Amino acid sequence: MTSPASGAGLPDYAPVPPSALGPALNNQGYYVGRVERNLYWVTDGIYNSAFLATPDGVVLFDAPPSIGGNLRRAVDEIAAAEGVTNTVTHLVYSHHHADHAGAAFLFDGDLTRIGHEETRRLLLRDNDPARPTPEVTFADRHTLEVGGERVELAWHGPNHSPDNIYIHFPGHDTLMLIDVVNAGWVPIYNTNLSEDVIGYMGAPDIALSYPWTHLISGHLGRLATRDDVATHQQYIADIEASAKEALASVDPVPFYAHYWPNVWAGVKAHLDTVTERAAAPVIAKYTGVLAAADIEVFTYTTSFAIMQSLRLDSGPSGPVHP
Repeated sequence: MTSPASGAGLPDYAPVPPSALGPALNNQGYYVGRVERNLYWVTDGIYNSAFLATPDGVVLFDAPPSIGGNLRRAVDEIAAAEGVTNTVTHLVYSHHHADHAGAAFLFDGDLTRIGHEETRRLLLRDNDPARPTPEVTFADRHTLEVGGERVELAWHGPNHSPDNIYIHFPGHDTLMLIDVVNAGWVPIYNTNLSEDVIGYMGAPDIALSYPWTHLISGHLGRLATRDDVATHQQYIADIEASAKEALASVDPVPFYAHYWPNVWAGVKAHLDTVTERAAAPVIAKYTGVLAAADIEVFTYTTSFAIMQSLRLDSGPSGPVHP
C-alpha cells in the first residue's frame, strides 16, 4: 500500500459547511448521545449506529466495524449512567453490507439477530463469520417489542441494497434509514453505491411518509432532519432534470462518426459529455451548501447513474431505427 508522506500534491476542496459537522468525539474516538428518552446514537464521525437501553436488555441497530469495540463502550457508558442492564439481547441489521454489520460478531451469547429475509440470504451467500445470519427474519414488516418499547421494521422494496429496511421508533419520534441521505453531504460515488437507482431516488419520499423529527442515517456524524431530506431530494431532482436536458441536447452522432469503428470510444465520448453537462450546474449550485459537492467525481458518478437509469429503466434508451 502506498500513500503520500504528507499532504503535498493532494487537491484542495471547499471548506465543509459548519452545518454538516456533528458533535466532537471523545478521546476514544466516538460520540454517544441521546436521541429521545432511552434511544441513543453512536458515531465515529464517519459511521453511525444506534441502540435502545431498556430494563430487559439493549437492542443494537447495526454494528459498523469502524466503530467496533466503541459500541460496547458506548453501551456500557449509558447503561451505567441510566442504571439499566448493559446486556445486548437483540441486534437488528439494517442491511447486509459489511461496512454496517462487520462488528456483529463482537456481540454473541444469548442474542437474537433480526433482519430482512433477503439479508439472511445474502449473508448466507457471503459466508462472513463477522456477520452471523439473523435468526428472526421477515418479508415486509416486523414489530419488535423489548422492555416496554416498540420498534417497527419495514421493507418497502430495494433501494441502496436489495434488503435495506426502514426502522421506525414511534415512541421516540425517530426513523433510521441507512445509506440513502447523508445529512449535510452529497452522496458518494454512484448514488451512495446503490444497487437500485429508482428505489434509491424514491426512498426519501417513503422516509418522509413516516412521522419523525430525528433521522439516524448511516454516515457522517450527525442526526438528520426533515429539511436535510428535502435538500437531498432537491439535489437528486436537479441531477435528474439536468440529465434529461443533457440527454436531449447532446447529439451522439459526431462521437460515433469520429471514432468509427471503435464503437466503445464513441460510447465513452458521448456519455462522458452528457454526464459532464448534467453534473456541472449541480456542482456549481451545491458547492458550499452540501459538503463535498465540489468533489466532482461524486456528482459526476451519481449523474451518470441517474442518466443511465433514465435511459435503461425509464426509457427510451434512444431513437428507434426506422
